[in-house]
Parts: sequence; C-alpha cells; structure tokens
Amino acid sequence: MAGSIRRTAKQVSDKAIPIGARLRATRLARGLTLGQVAAAAGLTEGFVSKLERDHVSPSVASLVSVCEALGLRVGELFEPPTSAIVRAGEGAMINFGGINAREYLLSPGSQTHVEVLHSIVSPQGSGGDELYALDTEIEFVYVLKGRFDIILGPTTHNLDTGDAMTFRGREPHTWRNPSTSEPAEVLWVLSPAP
Repeated sequence: MAGSIRRTAKQVSDKAIPIGARLRATRLARGLTLGQVAAAAGLTEGFVSKLERDHVSPSVASLVSVCEALGLRVGELFEPPTSAIVRAGEGAMINFGGINAREYLLSPGSQTHVEVLHSIVSPQGSGGDELYALDTEIEFVYVLKGRFDIILGPTTHNLDTGDAMTFRGREPHTWRNPSTSEPAEVLWVLSPAP
C-alpha cells in the first residue's frame, strides 16, 4: 500500500506544471535580484532560486508571496504562452497622428510590454511640425525602405534604408520622409506600449 501511495504522489509531481522559468523571466524583466524577491516575499534566497529551477514545490502562501513581490498574478503562471501572427498586409490600420502616413499595428492590442508599428510614409509625410513625446521608455525605428529623418529637439538625424535608431520616447521629437518623390517604410518598436 505504501508503494502505491508513493507512486501516486510521484505521478502527481511528474505532472506538475513548471513555473520556474516564468518566475525567473518575470524577475529579470523587472530588474530584480533573487535577494530582492526573497526579501519582499519573506523567503530565503535559496528557496526562491530552487523555485525558479522547479526544484521545490511551494506552498500556496509562498507562491502568492513570490508573485506579489514580482507584481504578477498567480494565474498568469498557469496561462499558456500567448502568441499572435499578423500575416503580410493584415495589420490593423491605425491613426497614430502622422501626416500622409499609413500606419499598421503589428503587435496585439492587448500587449502592454511592446508595440510594433509598420509605417508607410508618402513623400514629405511627417509626424507634424510640433515636437511630441510618448509615454514610453524606448522608441526604436528601423528604415525598411527609403530615407527617414528623426528630429530630436534641434537635431535632425538622417536615416537611410537599413539604418536603425533608438531613443527615449519621452524626449520631444517628430519625424519626416525628406524625399519629394519616394515613399519611406519604417518599423517602429515602442516599449512599453504607450
């Protein structure tokens, strides 16, 4: 009888959902150390390390404490990874305020960590004459085709096909296609999503 009980317990533990990788990824994404998470959760650093490697089975209270320290809902640990495919030409058309520009959202609208846009900017198209800032930490722009200018304060950065630029989204800026005859295509990555 004891052997069957052990077997049943082992079968249950073999089917346990691994949560360690998700906990570790969340901790790293938030820039926290094992020690910081352990202290905030009232646990030892060794326990949190083992938890991230799926070497311990936490109590409900311990798991809730670690999730609270990470700013993570417990249920998120058990949700399947989300993914979304946007086929060529199927991105949701949005109006991000550009003049003579068609802009398409390539990342899911529910995504809060990053927003990816594909812009097709007509000759002389722009983000307007006034500088603006977005509520985002980082903006990344990659020129897929043509020429593209990023204006940061008094400085204009000229980009050509294949060039990329990263800057703070909260820094006042605007953009334009300086060409009088050729459209420009750019890929924007904003993090976190504004």
